[in-house]
Amino acid sequence: MCGDHQKALGEIGEALDGVDSTAFETACTLIANAGNVLLYGCGREGVQMRGLAMRLYHLGCRVGMVADMNAPPLGPGDLFVVSAGPGELSTVTALMKVAKRDGAQVLFLTATRMAQAAALADHVVVIPAQTMANDQEEPQSILPMGSVYEGALFMLFEMMILRLRDKMDITPDQMRLRHTNME
Repeated sequence: MCGDHQKALGEIGEALDGVDSTAFETACTLIANAGNVLLYGCGREGVQMRGLAMRLYHLGCRVGMVADMNAPPLGPGDLFVVSAGPGELSTVTALMKVAKRDGAQVLFLTATRMAQAAALADHVVVIPAQTMANDQEEPQSILPMGSVYEGALFMLFEMMILRLRDKMDITPDQMRLRHTNME
């Protein structure tokens, strides 16, 4: 490697350092207490959300991704977890409105502190990182476009799974039993 990975890891670590610990803990509590959990993110954020969905399944949660054939309906007692790093994405806002209309809670992840969509959420976790919305501002990340936010999402989700595993009293062996054997 060319050595730039240390700078990239530092940028991702800096973004994670900026996540409010109370917001993190509240997000974990919302997930642990939810009936159905449905997730959504656009583009590469959606890839990170799929990773979170898989790990939540390994924890024993009833979880799905928007638009997948097995996506459960959402209603009271359920949770919609959605990411919009830049803060405003029309699909995200529309889906948040549907979840709220039908009685589900909304957990909104974003890099944009003053995002208008945050007003639709029951809880917001801000991950202060570069996204495509601000990737041309100074200072610029060594990573392209929204990669700092996406990398921070991955690590944040892994830390959430560790916290949820403890909170839900799930062992690593119990998680492993839920891993697919169809690989």
